[in-house]
Amino acid sequence: MNIRIIVAGPRGKMGSEAIQMINSEDNFQLVGCIDRKHNGNYTENLPDVPIFEDAEECFTNIDADIFVDLTVPDVGYEHTKAALEQNIRPVIGTTGFTDEQLSELSTLSWEKKLGCIIAPNFAIGAVLMMQFSKMAAKYFPDVDIVEKHHDKKLDAPSGSSIKTAELMKETRGFKNQGHPNEKETLTGARGAEFDGMRIHSIRLPGLVAHQEVLFGGAGQTLSIKHDSYNRDSFMEGIKLAIDEVMNLQELVYGLENIL
Repeated sequence: MNIRIIVAGPRGKMGSEAIQMINSEDNFQLVGCIDRKHNGNYTENLPDVPIFEDAEECFTNIDADIFVDLTVPDVGYEHTKAALEQNIRPVIGTTGFTDEQLSELSTLSWEKKLGCIIAPNFAIGAVLMMQFSKMAAKYFPDVDIVEKHHDKKLDAPSGSSIKTAELMKETRGFKNQGHPNEKETLTGARGAEFDGMRIHSIRLPGLVAHQEVLFGGAGQTLSIKHDSYNRDSFMEGIKLAIDEVMNLQELVYGLENIL
């Protein structure tokens, strides 16, 4: 049986890569797209399927099993909520949702008994990097995260860096790092603070998605690093999420929970 899929953000780099992946899989079928331009009109830059500007109109008119969103946080949240309300399982690669938004979507998913996967990062190597960091944080409580992305990314710090910090918090125990009397002479020099850890965000042309977690201990340092050199690195994770969400009845946050 084919899994029928709607994609939001088909003109973006991630969206266009995802459509290529979907079209290459025998049991995946692209049945529609949500795009903020070209409502209902086929163009050379978009796949030959119905295209909608309005998500609810799309979900009402297209018979689909899965909704894949690769847009931006505010739109992605509204899309995810609308998909669940129309009994379509979301697979979300958009980051930057608030805790309140995640809680609301989790409740809606549970009430509907519909699977939903939201993943800050679909690169399996990045997920392993987060898990290794979680292990290391138990023994190295002094840690900084340096995340680097392309300069078109809208949210900072990245969802992956926050997810990494959340995982490390489970094993690390609270510690307010650095000198107790340290003072920033330039605001932001020490990065964002999360449970005593520091997160530094770099945005530059030429980057895709990179993260290094640096641990410091007596007489030693440990560095755990992952690099995505192109968006093909995320496709295996999206493919896995599409297959797995069909068997879920609740929201899962983080790809590590289905590996």
